[in-house]
Amino acid sequence: MVRIKTKESASWIIGAVAGVCVLALALILHAKWWVVLVATLLTFVLISLLALWIMIEYVAYKLKPIYSVVFSRDVHTGEIVGELKDKRVENISEELNAWADDNDKEIARLKDAEKFRKQYLGNVAHELKTPIFNIQGYISTLLDGGLEDELVNRKYLERAEKSIDRMINIINDLDTIARLESDMSEMKCESFDIVALAKEIADLSEMEASKRNITITVKGANDLPSRFWVSADKLYISQVLENLITNSIHYGKEGGHTKISFRDMLDKVLVEVEDDGIGIAKSDVPRVFERFYRTDKGRSREQGGTGLGLAIVKHIIEAHGEHVSVRSELGVGSTFTFTLKKVHL
Repeated sequence: MVRIKTKESASWIIGAVAGVCVLALALILHAKWWVVLVATLLTFVLISLLALWIMIEYVAYKLKPIYSVVFSRDVHTGEIVGELKDKRVENISEELNAWADDNDKEIARLKDAEKFRKQYLGNVAHELKTPIFNIQGYISTLLDGGLEDELVNRKYLERAEKSIDRMINIINDLDTIARLESDMSEMKCESFDIVALAKEIADLSEMEASKRNITITVKGANDLPSRFWVSADKLYISQVLENLITNSIHYGKEGGHTKISFRDMLDKVLVEVEDDGIGIAKSDVPRVFERFYRTDKGRSREQGGTGLGLAIVKHIIEAHGEHVSVRSELGVGSTFTFTLKKVHL
């Protein structure tokens, strides 16, 4: 069986068949040899060209509506004819298949984005609903007579203030993420001692850690300046360390220990924030950096967490072109790690 791979080979076969028919007819009529030769060659050439032209016009006619969809405009037949002259039909088929695949991927991406948007709006509404309803309840109680009761009014006003603070924290974190997503061109990279910065953030967190008798240790902080200098936005990295240390305090065990250590990775510095707290279930580990995702929802809200701290950490580190990860075991503790570009002194 003859396999026809191109439009040219198809036209040659048609021309050859026509030429053979003319040759047979001429031989039957006992025509002169030169007449037979000329008639056969002319028939082969003319029929081949005619068949090629018909095939191109037909394929162009069939492809016109497809190309109009691909290019989102009215495509002239002449444009498609020009494409067919330069390409094989199977090449055009591959291009159309590639376009269809790209469209499928884009549609899938848009569906995922729409799903994420709906989940995100739902999460924001849910997170804000709780403090708003709390404030509404406290104020209603005060207006209904609780304001005159000295045992009630101050307690309810303090609770309302706590709910307002929670709303402010959520809005501030949402604003931070929106800023990180929209424009990270304002990052101001500079060289600084990451150990000294970690010691500074740890000192600022000591008061909060003391409430749960948690000790914070920064490895190498007693021998400053250290050899771990990095190039990054110092303000943003301060926020990363603050979020990770605060997270270790909230989820660390009473009387536990938070350890911050550093490793030389040739052209990178690896920063580790380790706690000996409740840990994270294996099923939850892949999702800890998602917005509003909590492994312990009740405790996180009780501690005042917004569920956005680790999402902010991920945005900042990835904006630096680096990587953040976590390893954890239930009942043992968690270790969050991230890398930064090393500065060779």
